[in-house]
Amino acid sequence: MADSKIEKNKVDVRGRPPDRTQPPTGSDTAKQNYTAITYGNDKGGIGFGIIHQPADVTSSVMLQTSDAVHSFFLDGDGKRKGWTTSIGPGNFQVECGSANKEAQESLMLNAKNGNITIKANNGKIRIEGTDIELIAIGEGGSKGNIRLTASENISADSKKIVMNAKASYRIATSGVGEVVAKSILKCYGSIFKMIDDSVVEKDSKNGGKKDAEKNNTCP
Repeated sequence: MADSKIEKNKVDVRGRPPDRTQPPTGSDTAKQNYTAITYGNDKGGIGFGIIHQPADVTSSVMLQTSDAVHSFFLDGDGKRKGWTTSIGPGNFQVECGSANKEAQESLMLNAKNGNITIKANNGKIRIEGTDIELIAIGEGGSKGNIRLTASENISADSKKIVMNAKASYRIATSGVGEVVAKSILKCYGSIFKMIDDSVVEKDSKNGGKKDAEKNNTCP
């Protein structure tokens, strides 16, 4: 959760959330609400205008089961003004689009400002579809980028891999590098410049010492 302090209230024996209509005694900054309403039974409850346990946020709508960690909040003020929060101990499932055609947009997540984070603390993240498109739109070098970072391995397995760099590309490793083609290996360049570490001690006629030093210091 983005805010770990969101209160996970238990409903009372009649299914109503605990009384959060009044702030704790002696607090001048706690939220106050004299119009809160709650309904429920021993299985769950719904409240309007309920103040969260820390007394810092008023929930416009608070929906809860008898389980303290199974709740839904529409918060209306404080540091979570306008937040929609769903907390559950089990699966969270969304299904849609059964009446749509393949080309239609059936599910949309749009953050007008800010980041989108999808995180699995103890599991895998899978994206599956007939096609997968990753598109980054931005300008100025600091935006419009796609970055892949893995603590171990990045594997690509397909019938065909096509890469097109309009300006430049670089493939580097501090270990062993291999280029293998079991059929035909084609290399083309208007100019070929191949250097080994011997130029570090004595530069070649065509230069290369600076390139060797540069590549030995690159990560």
